[in-house]
Amino acid sequence: MRNIRNFCIIAHIDHGKSTLADRLLEYTNTVSQRELQAQTLDDMDLEKERGITIKSHAIQMDYEYKNEKYILNLIDTPGHVDFSYEVSRSIAACEGALLIVDAAQSIQAQTISNLYLALENDLEIIPILNKIDLPSANPEEVTDEIVNLLGCKSEDVLRVSGKTGEGVHHLLEQIVERIPAPVGNPDAPLQALIFDSVYNPFRGIEAYFKVVNGKISKGEKVKFMATGKTYEADEVGTLKLKQLSKNTIKCGDVGYIVSGIKDAREVKVGDTITSAEKPAASPIEGFEEVKPMVFAGIYPIDSEDYEELRVSLEKLRLNDASLVFEPESSAALGFGFRCGFLGMLHMEIVQERLEREFGMNVITTVPNVSYLGYTKKEPETAILINNPSEMIDPVYLDRVEEPYIKASIITKSDFVGPVMTLCIEKRGEIVNQSYLTTDRVELIFNMPLSEVVFDFYDRLKSISKGYASFDYHPIGFRASKLAKMDILINGDMVDALSSLIHNDNAYHIGKKMCEKLRELIPRQQFDIAVQAALGAKVIARETIKALRKDVTAKCYGGDITRKRKLLEKQKEGKKKMKQIGRVEIPQSAFMAVLKLSE
Repeated sequence: MRNIRNFCIIAHIDHGKSTLADRLLEYTNTVSQRELQAQTLDDMDLEKERGITIKSHAIQMDYEYKNEKYILNLIDTPGHVDFSYEVSRSIAACEGALLIVDAAQSIQAQTISNLYLALENDLEIIPILNKIDLPSANPEEVTDEIVNLLGCKSEDVLRVSGKTGEGVHHLLEQIVERIPAPVGNPDAPLQALIFDSVYNPFRGIEAYFKVVNGKISKGEKVKFMATGKTYEADEVGTLKLKQLSKNTIKCGDVGYIVSGIKDAREVKVGDTITSAEKPAASPIEGFEEVKPMVFAGIYPIDSEDYEELRVSLEKLRLNDASLVFEPESSAALGFGFRCGFLGMLHMEIVQERLEREFGMNVITTVPNVSYLGYTKKEPETAILINNPSEMIDPVYLDRVEEPYIKASIITKSDFVGPVMTLCIEKRGEIVNQSYLTTDRVELIFNMPLSEVVFDFYDRLKSISKGYASFDYHPIGFRASKLAKMDILINGDMVDALSSLIHNDNAYHIGKKMCEKLRELIPRQQFDIAVQAALGAKVIARETIKALRKDVTAKCYGGDITRKRKLLEKQKEGKKKMKQIGRVEIPQSAFMAVLKLSE
């Protein structure tokens, strides 16, 4: 055990984490020159295109230092806030972390939040200044920032370049020197922490774990403690670039298990594997069910593709256990699914993967969050509201509570004013403002999650000219004055456009939505009324004017009464058409509601 080192990498998006991982694999000869490619561990097309890590990966490297052989287990983590639970479990499986900071971009919001996660787990932090070969790098200033943040000495900060490989050999030596070996009892009953799982179409679910106590052997009966189910370990092994099967994985090491599980929901990240014959007394602490934060409806554009969409979502869930969905139907869009996501990026990725990997054309409705509703009859019992259509009737409603988040925004001091204005407009309350350096400020706000879901991130990036970084975590529910706003088109309610919004913003948002829909809905032969209503009270209205057919074109002169007769007949026809006419709402109307501020 004393020659094992388990570590992860903490970094903000685009700070060179995957490139540095490539150099570590190359210098420990884990991957041959022929197999090496840019961002070796990011194997999804989407990851390579966007330059982000969506799925965490683990890989084992062999390294010789001072004539002793060491096993280095790199447990890669996604950098984005939506996957923070996966990050927390990966961190729990490590003893050390490499904190990577871009020498040109300095410290960002996600770096700080993941750093706090690592410090809570008592990890040994090795600060690294990456991209020192860039002409725009500012190593001295950024080193001072890291020293202030961690309270370490400036000589503890390693300077490397993932691109050229400068300083990487020294980094490998420091990993062996500074990161402690894992602690555990090899003779105790088996306890292994699952930190990730992947789906293999031939062998079912493969769970990645770290053995905390005891050992796990091939052919042994094992039990997953969160689900209480027992399986046989058909194969165990370690994770090189390709899997390497072994008979036993010992205490402190990282490996994978194949046990023929077909359903991703049976393998939960954070669960504990124990022996079925000699089970451990308690699971490893820290396990929690992943809770979706943002909900949206996904509907097939062609209603005949409904079954195909169901199959596609089920296949996608095999790779992504945090995706939750259930069937629902809408009067405007037909049959579809109500899906729960961890955040906005997660939603975007699921939508894109459906289109790419399964060739599905889908409509996504306005995303919203879960609320808690309380009735006057039972003011203590909370009812979960995932969809505006589930909103309690105002007659029986006691109060509604909405989820709040603690948002941390790091930006240049020139943009503090516009950023504050944006957050206050989104009902945020400022908690703290601190200067990290003379021209970088960290602002902390408490704000409702529903305000962030819409267009907050895009607007934050545009007002700060791309310099602001944003990170958040949930802090619970608070009572709020919320109302359900319905959109009526020609007197018919369109359920896909309903939303739950704050009373103070209702008139403003209602008016904007009506104006937007007036532009997007094609004109008909009759007037169409577009209305926004809170309950029975209409708060905004726009009218789409009728297209007029020139019925008098065939009258050349003659008596005026002939023309009048034709116009009267047209008027009657329009009246009748208005009663029986139906308005088709184009797909662009559903999408445009998301971009109201433009």
